[in-house]
Amino acid sequence: MSVEMIARRYASALADVVLETGETERVRSELKQWELMMHENPVVSATFRNPSFTHAQKESIIDKLIQKTSPSKTTANFLRILAQNGRVAEIPQINERLAVVLQERLGGISAKVESARALSSNERQEFLESLEKMTGKKVSVEFSEDPNLIGGVVTTIGSTVYDASVKTRLENLKQELVNG
Repeated sequence: MSVEMIARRYASALADVVLETGETERVRSELKQWELMMHENPVVSATFRNPSFTHAQKESIIDKLIQKTSPSKTTANFLRILAQNGRVAEIPQINERLAVVLQERLGGISAKVESARALSSNERQEFLESLEKMTGKKVSVEFSEDPNLIGGVVTTIGSTVYDASVKTRLENLKQELVNG
């Protein structure tokens, strides 16, 4: 089973719980701290990936870390389940998927807009309004710059890419000229 599928299952289950208990932001924040801790301490991360450590040893390590960090009961239980199932190392992917699942369940969607130059606040607002009108959902937009685009924008919503960049237009024109 792929890590993406595993992350989706755990994220969906956790989303069910946090939406019911109202602990969405707290649990997300705590799991982000755990992700950061594992990133900053490669030894901890490697321990959970290392098959020479038994599940019992890994569960013991999680229990000690839980005692030190004092997360909410929901987060602590979730971490214990991850330890029992050997999935602690997937916390970054689960966090990423959890954000998407929660946004979808709350009626939103995320989008990425890459432009050749930094967009003004008015342009960003226009993009946001246009995307919300197009999707019929509340959109969370991440803006970034890529000077290689030359001009225009590339917008990604889910797995759909809308490429209106000058770079792509020039590449398409080149192909047309080459192919006749």
